[in-house]
Amino acid sequence: MNSEWFAHLGYILVALSFMVRDMLMLRIVSIAGSVALLLWSVFDPSGPLWAVIEWNVAFIAVHVVQIIILIREKMSVSFTEEEKEMYATVFRNFSPVEFMKLIRVGEWESVEDDATLTVEGQTVSSIMLVYNGSATVRAKGKEIAALKDGDFIGEMSFTTDAQASATVITTEPTRLFVWPKDDLKRLLNRNPVMRVTIQGVLGTDMAKKLKEKQSHRV
Repeated sequence: MNSEWFAHLGYILVALSFMVRDMLMLRIVSIAGSVALLLWSVFDPSGPLWAVIEWNVAFIAVHVVQIIILIREKMSVSFTEEEKEMYATVFRNFSPVEFMKLIRVGEWESVEDDATLTVEGQTVSSIMLVYNGSATVRAKGKEIAALKDGDFIGEMSFTTDAQASATVITTEPTRLFVWPKDDLKRLLNRNPVMRVTIQGVLGTDMAKKLKEKQSHRV
């Protein structure tokens, strides 16, 4: 087998690693790429390329150490049944450790029917996720949307720092997970990768609501 094929495979795997979001899988793909480049260096017709071999051995060692750390972190993380469901349905793009950090800055809250969660034109101090229940969204006195399990409340205000664009009122007893805006922003500022990931989650939620709002007008 031509040793150049190992080089091509190695660089393909390295390129693929940049598209992998899960950190553990990224490490595994990177190791596979380094192994392929290592084999290319060993079987090169002109003789072993020792500089390339040594660097790839070093890269593999670093990735192995990081994998051990990731596995130990995952083993140390435990969630309640509610948190497991929330992770699987809404925050699956986060690593378990990232999700643990996320829930540490928030808290569960149960509210009764007809509870006002935001008021149009007023400051929103928290961002909320409807875990179980429902709510109505009203703007200028008209109902413009209905919220259900998995929907966020206050995400637009969180993203833009604007006041509430609508009033949200529960229509049945509702279970929420609530993050104080300032606490969540401090967490995301310390963790840029988490900030990008949650922007994707909130962006998807806002796009879904916009589509439902347009359908409601038709």
